[in-house]
Amino acid sequence: MINSVGLLAAYDEQLRTDAETPSAVSVTRHGPLRLVTFAGGRGFVTYRDLGGADADTIRRLVPETLAHYQADPEIERVKWKARGHDHAPGLHEALLENGFTADEPESIMIGEARLLAVDVPLPEGVTLRRVSEEADVRAMSAMQDEAFENPVSDDMANALLRRLARDDGMELWVAEAGGRIVSAGRLEPVPGTDFAGIWGGATLAEWRGRGIYRALTAARARSALRMGKTLINSDSTEYSRPILERYGLIKVSTTTPYNWQR
Repeated sequence: MINSVGLLAAYDEQLRTDAETPSAVSVTRHGPLRLVTFAGGRGFVTYRDLGGADADTIRRLVPETLAHYQADPEIERVKWKARGHDHAPGLHEALLENGFTADEPESIMIGEARLLAVDVPLPEGVTLRRVSEEADVRAMSAMQDEAFENPVSDDMANALLRRLARDDGMELWVAEAGGRIVSAGRLEPVPGTDFAGIWGGATLAEWRGRGIYRALTAARARSALRMGKTLINSDSTEYSRPILERYGLIKVSTTTPYNWQR
């Protein structure tokens, strides 16, 4: 029987490795940390665990990590991904002291793909499809910015187009109504693991609560199963967490992004 303990162990063992950052430009090891650089001036800090580090060690690691990125003039922002189940004494305080700000915690959700791969009726006139053409990717990205109430930017669209050019397995799925994208999300199969991640789920406000996000999730789960992936993971907001829980995913921990900008 799959339970939260077993799912969390699989998450730590299979995903908190280089598999977590398939599109990295470079990865530098610093003690227990993996200091990742992505295209577009983005830094990302992650790790399997902190190796039993005490508060003094963590207080030293944080500014050393920041100095690594500050030495690269192309790095504009850095995200440190903390997990709620880690032993990390003083990490929150050390990050704030070094200029990071904390986003709202999200739930780490994991479950069996087969539990999500069910038939979901769509509202009349709404259709689902996988997209890869540049115009579709840019329209999808703009819709997601709108749904999250962010300024529309080309940054995410450009990053997704670079990923598609590498053909690394990522899939982009959208729901459309009247020729307009109203919901979207990514599927990220993780090579060498049982996992595929579902990310970037967004639905325009006027289309929420009508089963569209659920149908988009089911389509991605079916695709994951076709790839041989049996587990689905997602970092979920409080909007999407209850939807995933209703269909069998389990909250195994939390994750909090801490962000620094130059």
